[in-house]
Amino acid sequence: MTAASRPAPSATPVSVSMKVFESLQDWRAWRGTCGGPLGFVPTMGALHRGHLSLLQHSLADNAVTVASIYVNPTQFNNPDDLEKYPRTTEQDLALLRDAGIAAVFLPRYAELYPDQYRYRVSENALSNRFCGAHRPGHFDGVLSVVLKLFNIVAPDRAYFGEKDYQQLTLIRGMVEAFMLPVQVVGCETVRESDGLAMSSRNLRLTPPQRKLAPELYRIVSTAPDSASAMTALHKAGFKVDYVEDFADSNGLRRLSAASLGDVRLIDNVALQ
Repeated sequence: MTAASRPAPSATPVSVSMKVFESLQDWRAWRGTCGGPLGFVPTMGALHRGHLSLLQHSLADNAVTVASIYVNPTQFNNPDDLEKYPRTTEQDLALLRDAGIAAVFLPRYAELYPDQYRYRVSENALSNRFCGAHRPGHFDGVLSVVLKLFNIVAPDRAYFGEKDYQQLTLIRGMVEAFMLPVQVVGCETVRESDGLAMSSRNLRLTPPQRKLAPELYRIVSTAPDSASAMTALHKAGFKVDYVEDFADSNGLRRLSAASLGDVRLIDNVALQ
């Protein structure tokens, strides 16, 4: 098992004194005092066990672990989706403190986007497929904010979940293309006991939708091909964006996105 893809560690974190920064100037002053190696977990908050798994990986790998919480508006193509995104900052900070990380960065839009998003990172191939075909401009926003955070935090390693496999692949590609001195570590998807991939969006599911949601993973995992999976998901009551098989240097995966009501769920499984 390599550092690029591995299950969650079982170590229990130890609570430490955690610093919280909102000012970019204060963050950079503190960052200059840190030794290395430094691990980084960027988040949009509404934290769950999937995020905590990423933090545990970083704590095991690095002398210092930090996180960020920022609901990034430039990656939301739907303003209603941005408005409805869960914000639980106080609970998130308590979870991060209990996890034992050193510091949290809570950036402000004015400092992250002083140019009002006139300058951005674009990828013109993979970002237009799968989720990108249904969310115009989404990956421009993702790549732009991740590049900014990498430049600010200057991590040795950054940790992302494999649930967002297209995002993980694009971030790895950006790091390689711009020769950034950071190792992008992908970590296994963390699931509920019924198979549903953990996601902050799950908080918005109604009880009937939550009961149906695990069918996405079950169907995508067991269908003989992507077309059969799409048919089965439609019959189950999902509105399906796509189910497609995707091959890269790490093997073959079946990527999927489907909605229950206005809650969009994504998942992927490795294929033999």
